[in-house]
Amino acid sequence: MIRGSIAGDRRMQEELYKRFAPKMYAVCLRYANNADDAQDLLQEGFIKVYKNLHRFRSEGSFEGWVRRVFVNTSIEHFRKKSAQLSSVSEKEENTIEDADITALDSLAEKDIINIVQELSPGYRTVFNLYVIEGYSHKEIGEMLGISEGTSKSQLARAKSILQKKVAQYLSDTKKSFTR
Repeated sequence: MIRGSIAGDRRMQEELYKRFAPKMYAVCLRYANNADDAQDLLQEGFIKVYKNLHRFRSEGSFEGWVRRVFVNTSIEHFRKKSAQLSSVSEKEENTIEDADITALDSLAEKDIINIVQELSPGYRTVFNLYVIEGYSHKEIGEMLGISEGTSKSQLARAKSILQKKVAQYLSDTKKSFTR
């Protein structure tokens, strides 16, 4: 499939798309403001995958390589929109609490994605990179051109907002079941 796609075989390219589009759309949706933006990221990501297939070295999983292309495409999109993350001082950084989000266990994946999409682009991007993709604050800082402290601050604020949104969601859901 990879060799065929590199050679320009449309059937192989279509097969590659069919195999990875649903998973990569989910990646795009985590970073996008809405479904239309996620579709744009999906299209842009596949264009980059096809253009750069020859660079895949078979040193890791192909899916991991494709995922990395889509995460990088999403980050580039975020940068182009020039959403600025607010910097924090070291003093502010030391006062940030990192509360656990245990209520997330009670939600369906679709509900979690919808709640995460409500975050501002800066909070959402840092949250996804740290929690979902597993990057360190140092790596996130380098990718987004921010300090480690700002990354930590954005994550803590995102978690705090998510915790409140989840609590509100669960409260609203509980009320609708008791009616």
